[in-house]
Amino acid sequence: MARSKRTGIELTAYDDLFETDESRAEANLSKIREIPIVEIDEFPDHPFKVLMNEDMEQLVESVSRNGVMTPATVRQKEDGRYELISGHRRKKACELAGLETLKCEVKELTRDEAIIVMVESNLQRSTILPSEKAFAYKMRLEAMNRQGQRSDLTSVPMAQKSENKTSREKLSELVGESQDQVRRFIRLTELVPEILEMVDERQIAFRPAVEISYLSEEQQYSLLEAMGYNDATPSLAQAIKMKKFMQEGKLTDEVIQSIMQEDKPNQKEKPAFKDERITKLIPKSIPRGQETDFVVKALEFYNRHLQRNKAHER
Repeated sequence: MARSKRTGIELTAYDDLFETDESRAEANLSKIREIPIVEIDEFPDHPFKVLMNEDMEQLVESVSRNGVMTPATVRQKEDGRYELISGHRRKKACELAGLETLKCEVKELTRDEAIIVMVESNLQRSTILPSEKAFAYKMRLEAMNRQGQRSDLTSVPMAQKSENKTSREKLSELVGESQDQVRRFIRLTELVPEILEMVDERQIAFRPAVEISYLSEEQQYSLLEAMGYNDATPSLAQAIKMKKFMQEGKLTDEVIQSIMQEDKPNQKEKPAFKDERITKLIPKSIPRGQETDFVVKALEFYNRHLQRNKAHER
């Protein structure tokens, strides 16, 4: 009997064969559902902050009136609960509005795929803090690396062939920033929380902060103390100098204090008084640093004047 020959043709499933565009769209819509907020967990180490500001107040008002227009994105975890990937502000707005559910699109994503989607969706925000961008870039780059692409998070990579791009080269193209700038942002993740907060609040400039990130945690806290004592933040030149002393193993508390006490070129000395009612009465001929002495002498003179008037009234 002649054997039947096998063919390499795979038959399409009956249901798939007759599936229409409409039924496919309906199947996709079935993944959008109202999920109880108590069943939705925050994304681990989510780098973006949910700020209680005027924009949030407007979002709460909109959600209260119209509900959530654009679904949040979640993925289902092994324990049956859900992990929020994008939509943290929408979730918070629902909570503040007193709603119990959040409209979500459920996606099947791996951990690294979820990280990439989370970062991409949040980088669309109009305002992003340096710390948010720093941790977002780091998480995204590490996820790309685990997906089989090479990366070097904090140092400049060796020259490589253009067809074999590093993860940071690809990330640089995706976010529209140079590789060096991506590296600088990721360096900020090495700062202690107190100094990183000062960067977010623009009390410390970006480039000096990058150089400070190379100091050890103990050295950064010593610097923090010196900044408070001198009521000043390091310039780029001072930060580079501290980094150099650190690399030579010579950065002590005394050296940090000495560097922070240096005069900074082209930096105006802080005025002794901020109140314009006082500053406008101080002659411009009074040298910087002698304003307080002038005011004290003026007050002493005024007090003597009052005492003389009282003596005449007796």
